[in-house]
Amino acid sequence: MAQSCALTTTDNPYDPFTQYDAWYRFDEGKGYHSCAYLARIARTSDQLSDAENEQELERAIDDIIKYDPLGIYKKVKADTKDSPLVSA
Repeated sequence: MAQSCALTTTDNPYDPFTQYDAWYRFDEGKGYHSCAYLARIARTSDQLSDAENEQELERAIDDIIKYDPLGIYKKVKADTKDSPLVSA
């Protein structure tokens, strides 16, 4: 089974995979803007394959967590049968 990952914060009670709208409202309401932050860090491209873009998103999420001075970010994973990324 393949996995996808997402960036979230430790205080967000919603699942970004199954409760995206509620998750997004909470994230924006708290001023985190995690989607915009991830978009600034990840070097995705239309010239990359879906699998390469998924790998780049995970790399960016790992970097955000690594350099997070407040310790508020975390990575969550979900099994997806359509995802090209397989977690190592």
